[in-house]
Amino acid sequence: MIDLHVHSNHSDGTLSPEELVALAIKSNVSAFALTDHDTISGITKAKKAAGSASSSGTPVTVISGTEISAAYKQKDIHILGLFIDEQDPVLQNALAEAVTARDLRNEKMAERFRSLGIPLTLDDLRLKNPDTVITRAHFAKYLIEHDYVKTSQEAFQRYLGYDAPCFVPREYMPPERAISLILNAGGIPVLAHPLLYKLPPAELEVLLKRLTDAGLKGLEVYYSSNTGFDEQICYSLANRFHLLMTGGTDFHGDNKPNLFLGTGRNNNLNIPEQLLEPLYRYLQK
Repeated sequence: MIDLHVHSNHSDGTLSPEELVALAIKSNVSAFALTDHDTISGITKAKKAAGSASSSGTPVTVISGTEISAAYKQKDIHILGLFIDEQDPVLQNALAEAVTARDLRNEKMAERFRSLGIPLTLDDLRLKNPDTVITRAHFAKYLIEHDYVKTSQEAFQRYLGYDAPCFVPREYMPPERAISLILNAGGIPVLAHPLLYKLPPAELEVLLKRLTDAGLKGLEVYYSSNTGFDEQICYSLANRFHLLMTGGTDFHGDNKPNLFLGTGRNNNLNIPEQLLEPLYRYLQK
């Protein structure tokens, strides 16, 4: 069993990279990709923990990754970078710029909360989440902890969603740049959770054509939110656009309850280990 879309507390997950390695071993996940939002800062820790575990007879593979937010029609789409070189300086600099853009947006959101009488500051969030890329999930956690809402879903509905009063759009990089950064860092660019963007089928195909022309190499076919014929739709799209297939849970720890590493929401997912073989073949070209 594998999981190619996992978040740690270096972005908006709740487990440390080391804890993710321990959970992977406990959950019989043989390989997982650490794909924190716009950062690669947790990869070294995860690989070190995996090395120690393997030396002790419990092997687990950590795949270097990230999840880059990119602009598409006033909203964002997410490009996973799998098997990247986390030491690539161009990628490191670009992700640092993305984090700076997040911080500017987060400060504007904090100002909107204060205008509503909620005394939230960016320093409050940083104090409780050191060495972390602050996302809307951290705002939601603050609201829950201070009894403004009961759940993360309520936080997004009332304050943080696209049409909510405290939402501020962020300036994202073009998807072509995200793809180029991943390719130049030796990785495989993958469009994450394509059906979550709620695009009409014809528009999703236009987007995939644009991204594949820019060098997109993969599509996340297996995903926790897939229902009904979603998986078959993604499978068909991957074949049509000649894209490698990947799969991941989008695990975030306690920030996404009932979504488990390796097996998804209420254990509804099975990501075949055989998906790794064509990925490795691509990397060997």
